[in-house]
Amino acid sequence: MKKSIVVLVVFALFSCKSVPTKPELVKAMNLKDLHIEQKDVQTSLLFVPTESKVMSLQIAKDKQLAEHITKVPALLVCVSGRGSYGDEKGMKMNLKPGDYVKIEPNVKHWVDAEVESNFLLIK
Repeated sequence: MKKSIVVLVVFALFSCKSVPTKPELVKAMNLKDLHIEQKDVQTSLLFVPTESKVMSLQIAKDKQLAEHITKVPALLVCVSGRGSYGDEKGMKMNLKPGDYVKIEPNVKHWVDAEVESNFLLIK
């Protein structure tokens, strides 16, 4: 019996995984790191949920995401920088970090950047 207990204890000691004493520090992800090319307007797909998508959009200083139409409702969120949103209905909105605009489907719209700016586009 003693021999069985000793074998079980030895087995338990050698089969257990070591537990780290403190968690490893992982570098946080940053939207700016997604845009490494020198382009006026860049997008980077972050993830695609089952029924929608979220995109990171970066626009260089004094550049524009040209006018276009979306077929589905969208939400544009300014994460950093400053810019403006305009549409064919005459709506114009200045955007700073934290500001957002609900974009109606089938309405021509565009986005201008005063400085290098990052946005989240949720469709």
